[in-house]
Amino acid sequence: MTVIEFSYDFGSPNAYLVHKVLPGIAAKCRAKLVWQPVLLGGVFKATNNQSPMTAFASVSGKLAYQNHEIERFIARHDIPYARNPHFPVNTIAMMRGAIFAHGKRWQAAYTDAMFNAMWRFGERMDDPDVMARVLTAAGLPVAEIMAAAQTPEVKAALIEATTRAVERGVFGVPTMLVGTEMYFGKDSLNDLEYDLARQT
Repeated sequence: MTVIEFSYDFGSPNAYLVHKVLPGIAAKCRAKLVWQPVLLGGVFKATNNQSPMTAFASVSGKLAYQNHEIERFIARHDIPYARNPHFPVNTIAMMRGAIFAHGKRWQAAYTDAMFNAMWRFGERMDDPDVMARVLTAAGLPVAEIMAAAQTPEVKAALIEATTRAVERGVFGVPTMLVGTEMYFGKDSLNDLEYDLARQT
């Protein structure tokens, strides 16, 4: 079975949008989807990259176009979306939680809760009290997750996952890897689906 490795950070609106569409593509093409949390700030530092807001701040019309492109994407796929008024948000606690959630029966519920809190409900997710409230509302093990996020093992695992992604060529999120083939950004989903369909 073909494996899609999805590198993501909850702080990326485009990662949120891809997370809403990618599972359907994987199911349609009979591919296995593997979620790979990374710390986007660490990826940027290692690759000398920066966020689009920073990179294109002085480019006339660029950010306005990107916002328009997001609006088209959410309309096409009927995705609930709202800009987070607290953006940018420090996602390190959330991403450590994603590391801890990996392989657990509630991994999908955790992923959905974090993405939705950021990009549907505009929560300030770098506030521990807010994160605890969101986890509680989702029926997740709040104390266990928040305690695990402070352990050396989970901290090291997030660093390792981020380093491994960079070593494989990841320079930002959302990134999908199928073997050695990379697909970056939501605009690459059509190419990903096309290539997967040819393999089935």
